[in-house]
Amino acid sequence: MSFAIPVSGASGRRGVGRPRHSAVSSTLSPRDQVLDAAGRLFVTRGFAATSTREIAEKVGIRQASLYYHFAGKDEILAALLERTLRPTLDQVDQTLALTAEDPRPTALYLLALVDIDTLATAPHNIGLLAGVPDIVSSPAAEAYVASRNDLLNAYRDLAHTVATESGTDDLDPEDLGELVLQLVEGVIRIRARGRAITTSTARSIASSCLRLCGVGAEDLLVARSVAQERLVDFATSREGSNEITD
Repeated sequence: MSFAIPVSGASGRRGVGRPRHSAVSSTLSPRDQVLDAAGRLFVTRGFAATSTREIAEKVGIRQASLYYHFAGKDEILAALLERTLRPTLDQVDQTLALTAEDPRPTALYLLALVDIDTLATAPHNIGLLAGVPDIVSSPAAEAYVASRNDLLNAYRDLAHTVATESGTDDLDPEDLGELVLQLVEGVIRIRARGRAITTSTARSIASSCLRLCGVGAEDLLVARSVAQERLVDFATSREGSNEITD
């Protein structure tokens, strides 16, 4: 079976995301080179401990050149945080459209896989930044918080519908949506431990989202099977993706 979205390495042997490297890739645009360097430094050294001068040195440009692309560290941080959500948010409507004729568990399963891919392929596991209290409470994170709320709403609506149809509606919709989203965001913590997000890991997380909503084993298998078919339609919509098989 093949995935159009690279949620793991082949047969679980290869990790996801960009390969580790010591220098910023010259194939990136100048703006993306700054983001790449900043993301690595923010995650490994901390946001407060990293200066724009150090970011510029990592890229191999003058500090003044960095300000051509970003007004400062806060703007860089905002752009990085957005990258942990925007790829998924941009495809919520497509996900819903692709599964419009399918049972709602299929839509939730597919959305979870798309979101898992976003977090699993984010360079340097920059999703970790959203877990730092000082960062999330800063003005630079305002756009991120708003975007996460948009994604939370999508999860909430889907999860509530699935739970209602499954006869499991004892949880408040807001709480259920948050719990489902947190299951997916577990990808960040798995990566932080140096573990690869394999195909099996992605499936397990997506399946857990459905179980939380009361989906039974038979319906879960159907949802997973149909969602796998729908993934083919994403094959050309994710930049830098490599198809993987198992």
